[in-house]
Order: sequence, then structure tokens, then C-alpha cells
Amino acid sequence: MRVLLVEDDADMAENLRASLAADEHEVEIARDGEQGHSMAANGGYDVIVLDRMLPKKLGVSVVRELREQGVSTPVLILSALHDEDHRVEGLNAGANDYLGKPFSTRELLARVRALWHGRDRDVQTRLQVGDLEMDLLARTVKRNGKKLDLQPREFRLLEYLMRNSGQTVTRKMLLENVWDYHFDPQTNVIDVHISRLRSKIDRDFAQSLLHTVRGSGYRLEA
Repeated sequence: MRVLLVEDDADMAENLRASLAADEHEVEIARDGEQGHSMAANGGYDVIVLDRMLPKKLGVSVVRELREQGVSTPVLILSALHDEDHRVEGLNAGANDYLGKPFSTRELLARVRALWHGRDRDVQTRLQVGDLEMDLLARTVKRNGKKLDLQPREFRLLEYLMRNSGQTVTRKMLLENVWDYHFDPQTNVIDVHISRLRSKIDRDFAQSLLHTVRGSGYRLEA
């Protein structure tokens, strides 16, 4: 297995490289977030082990940008920040697993192997609700065959709604899962983005897919 290790601490990087190599993995090392992002986007790795606190670009930003680019390589985040809020933020950004420091080498290797063994399971790369289609790898959205131009945040919002199609999604759920915010009842950021998204996916079509559930939230359904 090819592992990309993104770690700026030289001693820790070498220790982890040796442990992974002893477990019969091929390891390449990036020393900062920008280098890690570049290598991950172009290197064809099987698993990425990513420190959260990195120079030049934080680990959470790296994994979020990789997912927005359609890179689906499994990611394990390592961090001394491992309370619930930080774990949730990392997982919501697109990480597959999150391991708090300090950790045992045995547990790290077990988690890396679990990500590796899960790589061949069926991965949902396309979502569809009625005639609305989303390709998660190509990062494209079409309705009735017509390509729709969405901004990155609109894409994430629509992806979350499509994954929960037929269910009422609350404002709190959207803030926490699309924006990584704690609930703020005063913000109008959701209303603005829902309005923009609705104009793109519904305006030119006979049937509306995005519905407001008064007093509760929103629901996407055909």
C-alpha cells in the first residue's frame, strides 16, 4: 500500500515512516500542508495520514479541498486536538477517521489497515433525486441533462440535501454539517444559499425539488 504521510515534526515523521514501512507499506512524506495537498492531489496514494496542525495549510483545509476536487483517497487525521468538536469538524471536512495524540503505534497501523481494506467497498459516487443528478467525482450537477453551475458551498449544500432526500433537514443540521458552525438562530447564511440554490435547480424546470418546510427546515424530493 502507498501511504502519504503529511507531518511537519521530523522526528515523529521518521518514527511513523519506520512503523508503516515495517508493516510493509510504501511511505512518502510531505512536510507542510501545501506540499501534502499537492502530493495527495497528484500522487495516487492508497491512504493519507494527515497531521491537523501543519504549516502553510492546516490539515482540515487540506482534506476539505481534496474532497472538493474529487479526491476520494481515505484520510486519517492525527491531532492533539481531539475533543468532540474538533473530531466532528475533521470528519465533516471529509476525513474518514480521526486519531488523537498521543496514540499507540499498534492502533495507528490498525486504523490504516482498516482504511486500506475498506477501499474496495462500493463507494457512492453519484447521487440522484428525480431528474437531478450529482457526480461526486467529476463535481458536476445536471438536471434533465442540463449542466448546472454551482459554487463550492452550493455544491456541498446540495450534496447534503441529496444524501438526505425525502427527509426534513433543519437549519441546525445544515449549519453544523455544511458550514461547520454551531447553531446561530440569527444568521441568514442558509436563507441566502437556499435561495441561490433553488434558483439554479428549480427556476427553469416545471417541477420544484427543493421545498421549504415551514417552521422546520427544508426537504429535497421529487
